Amino acid sequence: MNKPPLLRRYWAASALLLALSQQSWAQTIDPDGFKNPLQQLEFNSALKQHEFERATLEALNISDPLEQWNRRVYHFNYRFDQWVFLPIVKGYTKVTPHFLRTGVSSFFSHLGEIPTLANSLLQLKGHRAMETTARILFNTIFGIGGIWDPASKMGLAKNSEDFGQTLGYYGVPSGPYLMLPLLGPSNVRDTSGIVADYTLDFTVNWLNVAKESERHPEIFALKIVDQRYITKLRYGQMNSPFEYEKIRYAYTKSRELKIAE
Repeated sequence: MNKPPLLRRYWAASALLLALSQQSWAQTIDPDGFKNPLQQLEFNSALKQHEFERATLEALNISDPLEQWNRRVYHFNYRFDQWVFLPIVKGYTKVTPHFLRTGVSSFFSHLGEIPTLANSLLQLKGHRAMETTARILFNTIFGIGGIWDPASKMGLAKNSEDFGQTLGYYGVPSGPYLMLPLLGPSNVRDTSGIVADYTLDFTVNWLNVAKESERHPEIFALKIVDQRYITKLRYGQMNSPFEYEKIRYAYTKSRELKIAE
């Protein structure tokens, strides 16, 4: 099956940008568990923070045979975020009223209900599939195509399922860790899931957005800006020389929890 044109454009643009970038404890235990487990530990005051963090890296160990490549992509994403993405998001926030930004985010989130529905069915999660179907109907009709989200106010929780989770549900291993250009942390299984979900979006063409995005690339661009706007991660915010390892660990474990739920 051929990839949708927009997906082909993403991979081509990402490869070009990446190529260019390479040039240039222990507190009393409460009934509900531990609280601040590191609070009463004593550390050698002469020990450098980065040395302490290095000693804890074994706990964060994740298989990463492509680490050299992934670190280059990570560095590219870091710089691209600083020089391109965040300035654009800052400008977008300044010139766009809050209610309009909320509407845009709600609309694109509404489009994402289609892959969630399909993957809920594939994972035999009947209740989740029914909830998602109801959300699609209510938000399309009463939310004017998803610009508003009355379904959440009615108690219909928003779910998130993707094809990477579906593959994991059926026991497909994650494969090597990957850092994708612009998209960030992933792995071989989840990257295949991204391709499948994009293909589904393009095939279903919900609200005719996929086809219109071909004629009007600004729709796709707005979706990318909105996605970065709603993503709270900021490269460097951990203030740690081992941020790469921490992001890798957090992503891997979060995906395991999503598949298990």
